[in-house]
Amino acid sequence: MSTILTTDHPAWHETENGRARAVRAGSGVWVVTLDRDGLHTKCVHGAEDEKPEFVATDPAALPAKAPSALRDGLTALGVTRRLANPWLWDAITTAILRQVVRADQARKLYRKWCEQYGTTVEGPHGTLTVAPTHEQVLELSDDQFEDIGAKFHRSALQAAASLYAGHYRQWQHMDAADLVEALVSIPRIGPWTAAAAACDYTGDFAIYPHDDLAVRTWAAQIATAYPWPDKKDKGFGPLWTGWAGADRTALHTLTLSTLTWGSHARADLEDPCGT
Repeated sequence: MSTILTTDHPAWHETENGRARAVRAGSGVWVVTLDRDGLHTKCVHGAEDEKPEFVATDPAALPAKAPSALRDGLTALGVTRRLANPWLWDAITTAILRQVVRADQARKLYRKWCEQYGTTVEGPHGTLTVAPTHEQVLELSDDQFEDIGAKFHRSALQAAASLYAGHYRQWQHMDAADLVEALVSIPRIGPWTAAAAACDYTGDFAIYPHDDLAVRTWAAQIATAYPWPDKKDKGFGPLWTGWAGADRTALHTLTLSTLTWGSHARADLEDPCGT
């Protein structure tokens, strides 16, 4: 059976055989690859003191109250897997770089950020990069932010780096909801950015901003006949969370599966590699 991998994070790169990504986990840098033989992780720099982990999402946990067309579309994915970002600083960085830009622009900006100021490693399918550390970010000049098109994000990244230095040991052990509350204390990080970072790091999408445009868009494309609330209607979030009720696993599954479908389903269901 092919592996459906959620590759929403901009660090994922396409290769001739599948997908590859470099991640910092603990004191090591790992290369994670998906090819026709499955998922592979290999430490290519530093110590193997913390191995990257994947979160599995099973459609059996979808809420029964969700529209049948939506459940059928998501069930077609089967069990999917997503790499829980092992580096909280990267999760925060990624969420900040997504502010006020389209998804494709954010992906290009993130990759340029990593290539210009991050760490480069060699993987089995070529060169990959990871983001600069918070210490490196604090050393960058205003011109260096502007040079790669991150002038708008400079103050948020620097504020986050300053607070991260003193709090990351506590933050990285919080559950998703508490982590969101901690991250909104950073200047220029609002609830959406904080939730996106916390989801990426913990792998818990029960706290994702459920009325996000991406969720609304993909849900409407899966269940086209369902009378979804208008874009200006505030009722989408309560509707979405109401189907799951108090079942956090159901809400996580509904949300992450929908995001996976939007990013990958049409290609994945046709691709024998499942990338």
